[in-house]
Amino acid sequence: MSFSIYPAIDVRGGRVVRLRQGDYADETRYGEDPLAFARRYAEAGATWLHLVDLDAAKAGGYTLLPLLTRIVASTGLQVQTGGGVRIRGDVRALLDAGATRVVVGSLAVHEPDAVIDWLDEFGSEVLTIALDTRKDADGQWRLPVHGWTRTSEEMLELLLARYANAGLRHVLCTDIARDGMLTGPNLDLYRHLCVAYPGVQVQASGGVRDVRDVVDARAAGCAGAVLGKALLDGRLALEEALAC
Repeated sequence: MSFSIYPAIDVRGGRVVRLRQGDYADETRYGEDPLAFARRYAEAGATWLHLVDLDAAKAGGYTLLPLLTRIVASTGLQVQTGGGVRIRGDVRALLDAGATRVVVGSLAVHEPDAVIDWLDEFGSEVLTIALDTRKDADGQWRLPVHGWTRTSEEMLELLLARYANAGLRHVLCTDIARDGMLTGPNLDLYRHLCVAYPGVQVQASGGVRDVRDVVDARAAGCAGAVLGKALLDGRLALEEALAC
């Protein structure tokens, strides 16, 4: 199985930002031009980009179509993108704008029947289900939604099993407690998911600090790693991550 590096650009209010543990009140700003970041990553050798519409993740209604079109046209990157994808037309619009994969998060938790229909309609290669998770006081992995601002009662493994049985190919799993914290990815969680759902390609997200974390995520069975804050802070060079 190949392993892919996904440099991430999270956009809020037109700016490149990072949120600490998904907290919209705890934002670090990195720049005013997301396209410039995408070009920089392409020049460094990236083939993929993970693009997130943070405004839409919270409120719905993807807003980055013009940016997505410019990134695809000017960089040649394959773009995995989402945030606010709520209806079938959103998926169609992103694919028509040049997205290689569309990320579905909150709706995948609330309305799995609809999203499973999309897997049948659009194909398993063009949808990535984002199951962002947080362990509750009882030790259960729950699935917060709407930009992680609301808690659902769904549990990670039960829902992922349902999607795996429906032919899901790509899942992006973020341990929210590690997101933006530079504490390392949750390798135990990823090892378990990769063994339990061998037909699903797991993308590790949250906590990656350095090349060692990238190597460890691959060794855990993951098919890719999303790199955010470590790249933006200059702690990890994209060229290093790609080389390993």
